[in-house]
Amino acid sequence: MTAETEDRINDWADNPHGPVALHLRQELMPVEGPGGVIFPPTYAYSEANVHYNIDELADGTKIATIDSVGAQANRMEPAFLPARRDDPENPRAALVPQIEIRYGNEKSVSLLEAGHRLGDAIVRSTALKGEVHDAFLDYDGRGDATAIAKLGPTSLVFGVWDSRDTQVKFPRVIQATIRAEDVDELRRSAQYNPPVDYADLDVFSDADREKSEGNPKSPLAQRGFVHVPAVGTHGGVIARGSIRRNVTVNLIALRRLEGNGSNDVALRRYILGLALVAATAPMDGFLRAGCLLTLDPECDSAWETISRAGVRTAVPLDEDAVLAYAQAASCDFGVGKDRQVDFDKRLAKEDASAKKG
Repeated sequence: MTAETEDRINDWADNPHGPVALHLRQELMPVEGPGGVIFPPTYAYSEANVHYNIDELADGTKIATIDSVGAQANRMEPAFLPARRDDPENPRAALVPQIEIRYGNEKSVSLLEAGHRLGDAIVRSTALKGEVHDAFLDYDGRGDATAIAKLGPTSLVFGVWDSRDTQVKFPRVIQATIRAEDVDELRRSAQYNPPVDYADLDVFSDADREKSEGNPKSPLAQRGFVHVPAVGTHGGVIARGSIRRNVTVNLIALRRLEGNGSNDVALRRYILGLALVAATAPMDGFLRAGCLLTLDPECDSAWETISRAGVRTAVPLDEDAVLAYAQAASCDFGVGKDRQVDFDKRLAKEDASAKKG
């Protein structure tokens, strides 16, 4: 990392008159190529009302959510896990405290895998409960985010809302989404045919077979003993427009973070370093079954700073340089200690029966 790069990133963290955000726009495409079918996530509003999130604009253009802000955050946060399948010696892991919560028969889950981060029920079900509670109150009462950064700094990077306890909320410093533009929704149908006629084998009667065939809710259909059609189910979408990933680093939210007075600068630089590492770490484009995306080789991906006046300026953000910056910033701030704590069923039961507020 050059001194120029370090000074530039420091200025983003320190200068109140600096740019308001960093932004990356990436054009994506299905592995099948342009026009390939991709499957967005489905959302269940009820058992009978499960569908994609597709919004229609005033001109009739339809926009499909391919990955939400929360889903993207959950994909980026594991960049800090100590051992990834694609990187067994992950250097990013040393940038954050590794907190493992042990449960069951020699099982464990990392805090980095808890959807609500420090505000998650799994945290309140361990001996960390009081410490995390006090850390949120430190910020609520004195504006000091130091304890949060020592326990779970990704709660500051990706945002956290302690909605079940103190009500303290931190906005996301980084957020990302993937949306597909100008989409057409498809349907698909299928037919299951059993390999033998189980009624002929006296497993059940001909009357039972006739009553169950074509009814996917019947016990025989659910167990795979009769013919079952699946008609008009979700068949994915075709995007005639862009499939775009937008990543934004909110420098205003970052510069509002405060520590104990003596470590304000170190805290902000540390959190910015983590955000940039998460933003530049390679991501797996396999989002779900039927949705495998790659970068579009015909389109450039470049980071830009955005000024208060809306002026966009291209800036280089090299993955190795960003990692070097984050490593230096983490040394200056001091990474919190690693922990192993046990899930406490008694605390979990108490929390499950507690009333909000």
